[in-house]
Amino acid sequence: MLGYIVKRLLQLIPTLIGVTLFAFLLVAAVPGDPAQIIAGDSASPEEVEIIRSQLGIDKPLYEQYMSYVVNILHGDLGTSLRSSQPVLDEILSRFPTSFILTVMSLIIMIIVGLIAGIASATKPNSLRDNVSMMFSLFGISMPVFWMGIMFILLFSYYLPWFPSGGSTEFKHFVLPSIVLGLSASGVLARLTRSSILEIVNQDFIRTARAKGLKEKYVIYKHTLKNALIPIITIVGMEFGILLGGAVITETVFSMNGIGRYVVESIQFRDFPAIQGSILFISTLFVFIILLVDLSYSVVDPRVRYEN
Repeated sequence: MLGYIVKRLLQLIPTLIGVTLFAFLLVAAVPGDPAQIIAGDSASPEEVEIIRSQLGIDKPLYEQYMSYVVNILHGDLGTSLRSSQPVLDEILSRFPTSFILTVMSLIIMIIVGLIAGIASATKPNSLRDNVSMMFSLFGISMPVFWMGIMFILLFSYYLPWFPSGGSTEFKHFVLPSIVLGLSASGVLARLTRSSILEIVNQDFIRTARAKGLKEKYVIYKHTLKNALIPIITIVGMEFGILLGGAVITETVFSMNGIGRYVVESIQFRDFPAIQGSILFISTLFVFIILLVDLSYSVVDPRVRYEN
């Protein structure tokens, strides 16, 4: 197991190099001159050129990339053009908001998705199955921004139970986490249903029923346990996606998270902030997928890792 972990960590090196190259080239290809943005429209060409030299963007592209990688290895993601603050500090200051929102959304997603999926799979082609699948289809189909606006209209305007924005108190996270959780639970419900239906007719399940075990015990102890690997996969992927990609939700609910920081950086053409955010989010996602991969052997002892 330890050898496999070391092997996977080594395999992450070219992946992370590719991430840095993607972030660098993506921003480099965006039209616009950071030096001109900093200097302002009224600056002379000489002033703009001085700023370009200070930023190092007057050098060839490969030299800029090498300098970018060296700075990353030293924990320097650059300085924001908008606030003149280190990008890493700004990202880390917003990370707790995105993390709390992600965890609360995942809890809702897991509870709702598993209940709907199990309820649907235990009575296939029944009214309960049809209602559960219609609910999951609604969650998948409805745009997140529309659900967010409807929740604000209902629970902040007509029923003033929760604030419509902010991220300083627990109550600020309730509505956005419900929106994200319900939206993601549709995928989990359909996956849970298909996974259980695939296992429920296998021989060991029929044997368990033949022994006289209660149906609830058969479903939760034997069937669901053997269906966990695809469920864990989708939960892990959703965790990575929500952690760095709740852009629309954080914007709709005016939350000071990483997603909204990315949107503001794009609006203000803050190139170092865009690069740093892409690199930070991508690196988190890569390590989350690694943890999901390693968790398979915990939930299913039949999974063995080879060095």
